[in-house]
Amino acid sequence: MQSCEISSDSTDDPLSSGLRRHRQPRIVVIGAGLAGLAATKTLLENGFTNVTVLEASDRIGGRVQSVQFGKATLELGATWIHGANGNPVYHMAEDNGLLEHTTEEECSVGRISLYAKNGVAHYQTNSGTRIPKDLVEEFSDLYNEVYELTQEFFQNGKPVGAESKNSVGIFTRDLVRKKIMVDPDDSESIKKLKLSMLQQYLKVESCESSSPNMDEVSLSEFGEWTEIPGAHHVIPAGFIKVVELLAQDIPARVLHLGKPVHRIHWNYSCPEAEDNADGADHNQDQRPGPAPVRVECEDGGWLPADHVIVTASLGVLKKAHETLFSPGLPQEKALAVQKLGISTTDKIFLEFAEPFWSPECNSIQFVWEDEAQLESPAYPDDLWYRKICSFDVLYPPERYGHMLSGWICGDEALCMERCDDETVAEICTELLRKFTGNQNIPKPRRILRSAWGSNPYIRGSYSFTRVGSSGGDVEQLAEPLPYAKSTKAPPLQVLFAGEATHRKYYSTTHGALLSGQREANRLIELYHDLFNAETTKPNM
Repeated sequence: MQSCEISSDSTDDPLSSGLRRHRQPRIVVIGAGLAGLAATKTLLENGFTNVTVLEASDRIGGRVQSVQFGKATLELGATWIHGANGNPVYHMAEDNGLLEHTTEEECSVGRISLYAKNGVAHYQTNSGTRIPKDLVEEFSDLYNEVYELTQEFFQNGKPVGAESKNSVGIFTRDLVRKKIMVDPDDSESIKKLKLSMLQQYLKVESCESSSPNMDEVSLSEFGEWTEIPGAHHVIPAGFIKVVELLAQDIPARVLHLGKPVHRIHWNYSCPEAEDNADGADHNQDQRPGPAPVRVECEDGGWLPADHVIVTASLGVLKKAHETLFSPGLPQEKALAVQKLGISTTDKIFLEFAEPFWSPECNSIQFVWEDEAQLESPAYPDDLWYRKICSFDVLYPPERYGHMLSGWICGDEALCMERCDDETVAEICTELLRKFTGNQNIPKPRRILRSAWGSNPYIRGSYSFTRVGSSGGDVEQLAEPLPYAKSTKAPPLQVLFAGEATHRKYYSTTHGALLSGQREANRLIELYHDLFNAETTKPNM
């Protein structure tokens, strides 16, 4: 085997020199998304110098991917800073001038974010007619009233009835349907229209939750996700600017792109392997001892480590955890990986030469009238396009031109990913013609779309609490290995970060960033305690 151990340069930082006397711990961070970069930045700032980041892909950012599309910067991944007050991502962006050109209209405050809070969402049926605005508002009030009830089960400890099967989708669909059907003021045709709108709202909710459908989202846990107060902000220059801020002080020697990991050997003891490694660690006063962890890369290289911070997505852990860890994950952690949910939410950007929508239209919402009595929407592969819930108008046009952003999630998003651009553009054009009633809508000039589900290093968009899982599973996923007090093995060999490991802020960029800082701080505290104990040891 070849060694890919990286030696580090020393610093004059007082903590660094204290660490150096004892031996700089060898730390490997797997993944250069927000969690991995935040962990690395925190470690380096606190005097840890022997840090190596292994990123499987050829770029940093993970699920943040900003793409230049003509003059516009489009977000294939994370788009909004969700909330402001106390949000570290918001404060980083604000302090560094990234929000200077964010218009007031882009600071949306609604629960479901659009690109512009002004304007009107156009709810269009598949027969090409627009649903009247007052009817949309009436239904929206009803839906939001039931949505608030879904929050109460966790927040107020309200017991969940057996008829809902602990499912947000089943509970919401059943209760909204009952309320619609008992309304004496609505005609049968209006009731049918509202029932069809319910299906569309649940599709939007699925895209928000990155779940295949809302039937899979746990009702008893739904209210634990915590919203940070304040507006949702778009970063005009691209969310990647936040990534670049995190990475700007990380030396190039620390960060290794195109370096996928094959296996993490923990509780590892093999002195011969240490002898075969490039053991020259130039910031140490002594040769390193046997490493409890060995990181084996797909290219045959390997790194000895004292600690590894794993920031792989839940999707990657689901696919690969049985082979990624040796020995395998403890049963409780493997079960948490299995129980928690992650799905794919994709975007489809369509650029047009001229807008065919009216100036006040901020989105086109697709309401299929034949889905009024449909249970949870799951479509055969050839009807994947029915899961596209809407197209948002990107605002302002001075920045984006005439651009729409479509949303699709679940297995249907994976079907979309398997199609070529031409097919997707044609299908989207036909949908827009059908729902607006305007047969003269031209094909878009260009198309750009995400493919998070089929990305082998991501495998999904973000996590959710699936029926049968709980916040306790998130805590279990975040628990370092080996478990404390269960062994005399070296502590904190394998640590876990990433949005799926944050109990309150899962699915968000701030959850990812905070989780990376959390794991770095575990190591900072570990070595702080060790060195304090060493320096206060009584003379014998």
